[in-house]
Amino acid sequence: MKATRLSIPEVVLIEPKVFGDARGFFFESFNQKAFNEATGTNHQFVQDNHSRSSRGVLRGLHYQIQQPQGKLVRVARGAVFDVAVDIRRSSPTFGQWVGVELSEDNQHQLWVPPGFAHGFVVLSESADFLYKTTDYYAPQHEHSIAWNDPSIGISWPALAQGQQPLLSAKDSAAPLLASLGADALFA
Repeated sequence: MKATRLSIPEVVLIEPKVFGDARGFFFESFNQKAFNEATGTNHQFVQDNHSRSSRGVLRGLHYQIQQPQGKLVRVARGAVFDVAVDIRRSSPTFGQWVGVELSEDNQHQLWVPPGFAHGFVVLSESADFLYKTTDYYAPQHEHSIAWNDPSIGISWPALAQGQQPLLSAKDSAAPLLASLGADALFA
């Protein structure tokens, strides 16, 4: 496995070693020891999730203040542009984002640690998105930030100038980062 720290160093791009031939391919999609070494963490995962979305669907930017979740994300079918936003008030990279393309072709994974909001937009006709979490989903503690918050300035590659993504009602009503109180952000 190759691990690359991105411009926000706590977010790590993981490239598994893929063995392929005329029959197809094989790769180890998760190994706890290798993950801990690559990320310098000791997180344990408690939940696996799988979502399917069509082209132009944007999910996020989501996070939980209580029961914060670290997420190890990947795409089994299709392609997405995946984003992590630092929402730790005391961080030198507060309000900054990193994004990478994850696809069935590149088999890359992204480690999004607790303290970050997470979202993705689907680039392909559809995408199957898989992710492991370090804590359980707790809808009563879930928060969102507007996908198009100008203070964050995410460049979503699948969206043409002025094009709107397909959003859930919750994501359509998500507030701007600047309007969130201290109790809705990480210290």
